[in-house]
Amino acid sequence: MKILSHISWFLSTTIMFTAIALSILLFPFLPRPYPRKISTWFIRLTTFFSTEIIGQEDPEAQMFLINHQSDLDIGVLETSTKKDLAWVAKKALFDVPFLGLAMSLPEDIEIERESKTSLIKLLRATKDRIEKKRTIAMFPEGTRSKNGRMLHFKSGAKFVADKYILKVQPIVLIDTLSCYDIKKFLYVPKTIKVIYMDSFIADKSDPEWLNKLKDKMQKVYDDELANDFSYR
Repeated sequence: MKILSHISWFLSTTIMFTAIALSILLFPFLPRPYPRKISTWFIRLTTFFSTEIIGQEDPEAQMFLINHQSDLDIGVLETSTKKDLAWVAKKALFDVPFLGLAMSLPEDIEIERESKTSLIKLLRATKDRIEKKRTIAMFPEGTRSKNGRMLHFKSGAKFVADKYILKVQPIVLIDTLSCYDIKKFLYVPKTIKVIYMDSFIADKSDPEWLNKLKDKMQKVYDDELANDFSYR
């Protein structure tokens, strides 16, 4: 069984790199967000994962905050919404040849941790993307969680949402790590649950709203796993 999942991982990873190349090739010919939507649907259809949507996407949401477990997470969300997403990612990813181009062309937003200058650039870039009617997509943990426990949410999400009083919608992805795990070289096609929680307007008068949100998202995650026999 593990041998098959290793082979599946190799094939799915090859498909992902092919999809990145496809998105780059399509950008001169198609307007955003079609190059990325086409490439992520290519991944989804050829690696045979599917999604189950729970809750409702808010068409007026200006920021998505999503838990992060797997490199598959972006493809899962991109194929679960028609929105033109502007992903916020660490600067180091933009410096990677090939991958960086695939992120720069759709005008994703780079951020350098622990840099005040980078936060100013983040604010400017966010304002620009919001004015273009795009939705900001962030993994507030800043990196992948490895065990189902959400990591501390970085303050950048609150900083941006508070500044522009954004309408925020939290999204919980259920157990994507067991579907695609780059460290264990495992891929198992599954139906991935995408849970849209209630949206809200960022309230800068509440300094703890981001920490409270992390707790709420973790509870939604834990409750879903506890109530679904397939995760036991």
